[in-house]
Amino acid sequence: MASLTPDEIRRRLGHPVIDADGHSLEFLPAVRDHLREIAGESVAAKLDESFAAGARMHELPVAVQRQLGVFRMPWWAFPTERTLDRATAILPRLLYERLDELGIDFAFVYPTFGLMVLSAEEPELRSAFARAFNAYYAEAYAGLGDRLQHAAIVPMHDPVEAVAELEHATGALGLRACVLAGHVLRPLPGAESVRGARWLDLFDAESPHDYDPVWRRCEELGVAPTFHSSAMGWGSRRSLHNYVFNHLGNFGASGEATCRALFLHGVPVRFPRLRFAFLEGGVAWGASLRADLCSHLEKRGPESIGSLDPLALDRDELRRLFARYAPKRFAEHVGELEGALAVLSRPDEDRASIDEFARSGIASADDVFAVFDRFHFGCEADDPLVGTAFDSGGERAAPPLRAILGSDIGHWDVPDVRHVLPEAYELVEHGRLTPAQLRAFLFENPVSLFAGANPRFFEGTRVAEAVRAAAGR
Repeated sequence: MASLTPDEIRRRLGHPVIDADGHSLEFLPAVRDHLREIAGESVAAKLDESFAAGARMHELPVAVQRQLGVFRMPWWAFPTERTLDRATAILPRLLYERLDELGIDFAFVYPTFGLMVLSAEEPELRSAFARAFNAYYAEAYAGLGDRLQHAAIVPMHDPVEAVAELEHATGALGLRACVLAGHVLRPLPGAESVRGARWLDLFDAESPHDYDPVWRRCEELGVAPTFHSSAMGWGSRRSLHNYVFNHLGNFGASGEATCRALFLHGVPVRFPRLRFAFLEGGVAWGASLRADLCSHLEKRGPESIGSLDPLALDRDELRRLFARYAPKRFAEHVGELEGALAVLSRPDEDRASIDEFARSGIASADDVFAVFDRFHFGCEADDPLVGTAFDSGGERAAPPLRAILGSDIGHWDVPDVRHVLPEAYELVEHGRLTPAQLRAFLFENPVSLFAGANPRFFEGTRVAEAVRAAAGR
């Protein structure tokens, strides 16, 4: 832990601190009131059933759990030893009053229970649940907007539904930050009755829907799409008994999948005013993905894929080399050479599809860097790999990645909310960040995300003057 208090650190910094990802613990009886008003008691009862179902699932036989796609969900998910901190995550005005104590000037607050709505499968229930949670956020955080902004939830099962919720949340409710589902799990064709058989829709060319209307409306509304979806339940993260096993790396895996799909589908190129954030997964995966994309572009991009064309292989020369060097067993099968060469290297590959970067709109490493400059990566205060954002690792003098502080206040990994800023400041004390890099992490990059999408986002807030001054630097 840093040797300084939040107040002492704030006096040293000389710039605001923006928390880009704290969490509310929604008071569900109040959410239920909103849901009853919107859709009636019968739908409100469905919300109760949804939250009770998880516990009941683990009472089923293991074979049934497997078929249903059950996995160990979070348990004992919230700190309890500090009652004040538990209340701080539940009560918006208490959080507001404590921001100075925590050394935070402005905080974005994300859902906890509301995130579960993003995976609800029944359209009518999902829409009603989203409206109720968003109405709750607007009411509970009303009058606190100079220092707190709660994100609205936007399900993505259908682009028409997503656009409607974007417009309602930002228009009727006045919420300016939004968290979109990072993926949709859809029934696997032919196995619709098997609840655990799902495929991952990441809103790219393989989706049954065109999601460009969603990205276009985000751009028009000045909304930065942020993603906070989980990869628990994917692949190896399906333990029936061990939540830690499922939780490790899951936000990074989910963010990486969404980011990779957006990039290769060309969404950032088609919508150049958009800014994106992938929350709570750290930034190391972003550095790895960026480097890997540059490498693949160099070796498999449109300028280089021809070097792998099977038709470019000189068959006559290969046969001469076989005649000279092939052992007896090879020589016995020389007549089968063409078939052997075709494995994973078919000459009749569809030539219209060999440029797998075509949709991305990317032609060079500099183009990759430019797109990644609009991606933002949520890192917790105690993440020792934040420095990865500022170390290009010799990657063609790559610019820094945009790491942003996400406190995760409200959840089990923040046992004392007073420690968030000191833990972030440890990055400087331990030599992992310079003061200038810490400024980017705590202030400049969150501003890039939200003011980059909407230049007026911070008007009327505690940090407005500092944002204007930074823009004029």
